[in-house]
Amino acid sequence: QVQLVESGGGLVQAGGSLRLSCATSGRTFSVYRMGWFRQAPGKGREFVAATGGSTYYADSVKGRFTISRGSAKNTVYLQMNSLKPDDTAVYYCAADRDYYSDSMSVDGMGYWGKGTLVTISS
Repeated sequence: QVQLVESGGGLVQAGGSLRLSCATSGRTFSVYRMGWFRQAPGKGREFVAATGGSTYYADSVKGRFTISRGSAKNTVYLQMNSLKPDDTAVYYCAADRDYYSDSMSVDGMGYWGKGTLVTISS
C-alpha cells in the first residue's frame, strides 16, 4: 500500500522558517521523482519543487525553499525560509515513477499525500 504522509506544518510569522517532511512507504521511492505542491484557499493546486533526475523550483520559491531527500531516500523534506503570507497553503507531497521528468504539472504526479497546513502570519 503506497503511503505519503506529510508533517511539519504550522503557524509561523512572516520571515520565519519551517521544514516539512514527507514519509513514504509501499514503494522504493528512492527511484521515484518526489515533489511538493501547495493549494492556497480558493486557488488551484500549484507546483512548488521537485527532485529526481534534476531538482527544480517554482519561481515564487526559488532561493527561499530547498527540497531534499533523507539519507535513506524514503523521506523527502522541504526547507522553507523567509516565509511570506502568500506562502500560506496546504502543502502536499507527491511522487511519480517518471524519475527524469521535469514536469510541474499536478497531472504529472501519480501518488499524493493528504497535505499539511502552513499558515504565515503578517
